[in-house]
Amino acid sequence: MTSLIHEFLKPGINKGLFYGGRFQKPHTSAVIEVLNPATAEAFTTVPNATASDVKAAVTAARSAFGGWSELDPLDRSRHLHAFAHVLRSNMSSLALLETTITGRSIREMNAQMARIPEWLEYFASIAIGLEGESNVVKGGYVTVTHYEPLGPVALLTPWNHPILILVKKLAAALAAGNTCVIKPSELAPVSPLVLAALATEAGLPDGVVNVITGGPATGAALCAADDIHYIDLTGGTSTGRKVASLAGERMIRTTMELGGKTPVIICEDADIEAAVAGTLFAAFVASGQTCVSGARFLVHDKIYDSFVEGIAERTEQIKIGDPMDKTTQMGPLISQKSKDRCLRMIAQAKVDGAKMIAGAGPLNLHNDFYNGFYIRPTVFKDVETHHELFLEEVFGPVVSVTRFYSDHEAVEMANTGTFGLGVSIWSRDIARAHRLSLKVRGGVVWLNDHHRNDPRSVWGGVRDSGFGKENGWDALRAYLTKKSVIVRTAAGHDDWFKGVGRYG
Repeated sequence: MTSLIHEFLKPGINKGLFYGGRFQKPHTSAVIEVLNPATAEAFTTVPNATASDVKAAVTAARSAFGGWSELDPLDRSRHLHAFAHVLRSNMSSLALLETTITGRSIREMNAQMARIPEWLEYFASIAIGLEGESNVVKGGYVTVTHYEPLGPVALLTPWNHPILILVKKLAAALAAGNTCVIKPSELAPVSPLVLAALATEAGLPDGVVNVITGGPATGAALCAADDIHYIDLTGGTSTGRKVASLAGERMIRTTMELGGKTPVIICEDADIEAAVAGTLFAAFVASGQTCVSGARFLVHDKIYDSFVEGIAERTEQIKIGDPMDKTTQMGPLISQKSKDRCLRMIAQAKVDGAKMIAGAGPLNLHNDFYNGFYIRPTVFKDVETHHELFLEEVFGPVVSVTRFYSDHEAVEMANTGTFGLGVSIWSRDIARAHRLSLKVRGGVVWLNDHHRNDPRSVWGGVRDSGFGKENGWDALRAYLTKKSVIVRTAAGHDDWFKGVGRYG
């Protein structure tokens, strides 16, 4: 553990903003309180950055851009591999920090941290192989294309996976030669500050990775900054609409990874035991707080009762409690607001006539966690397609089960609503599962699995779930602009106005 992470694990530490390669005193005394969601007690504060702070961070990113962008991709690759090594050396302590701030169980965070360096290593490697083209074209010309980075870019990251989602964006942006200004969620802003400091510790030049903390006004100031040339956001759909509108006014590109209401289709020929285990993970990993959480289970009539019995039994066995306890399987939600939303939607589901089959029992929490933002994992059956629980994103551990009778009906149900991010389909007949995958609306479809992610697997949604792609070559190219250089090879010269040469 570096001394830096050890310091941030202590309550009450506020070292300011991070830009230009070091922690900086903000232009304001205003702070945002960061809670420990397991206890609902204050853990620390971070600066509520002003427009002046944003300008200073963007200026630092601009100052670093020239040197970073002009490095040979091989040299940038070495920097990113060194950064990955530093993260890998500090996985366990970073997991402790993430668990403290988000309430995710330490078991989950340790497993997630083990994967994160792969994104840096992947993009560091593929950027070396990014090649332009050349063509001999009509009239004695050669056109040559090559890729160029955009400049300082803005990364707006959420609270549910503070390091993972940030590194997914950061790795592609840096490998492409851009510098970054990061604005994390005000609910979980601490680990991004630490990550930026670790990047400097790993040898990345000062100003390449910068972090400003604050609320919506801080994010708006960053998006509006003149020297920001790309915005990559993961967040809610309503926030995405505002950011995309602002980016459109400025004529800059964006990637929007937004909300979802993930359908899980379970066919009558599915392996029931595998489907129950897989859908349990889909529904309740991260306390249901992911954009691709399995939120509505569509189950064929022939196996409906068996599936309902299985999912209810397994849900009630999930151990809830202290997220730092390695035996805890599910921690709290991120905030009281999230808890209240879940409770409201549970109440509405009952009013609508759905039947609660899991989640009614007491929490039985230790006194230290009595005030934490906990919700029992909850399952409703017989949810109808017009019910709120079927249509609206919960972003918590509350899911629905709905019966279908044919593949056609399952597809219609899956495509109901305005989202289109994740889908999973369970069937022993892989040809059938593939046929269904072609008809459902979504950017990421898993067959007989759920929530698998890899730096090589393209990720992104459609409609209210956003646009643009994370992961893979698509993400790297999104952070670049392609330039065409036309070289005249023919002898002599044209003089159009003397009647010599061609037009265009």
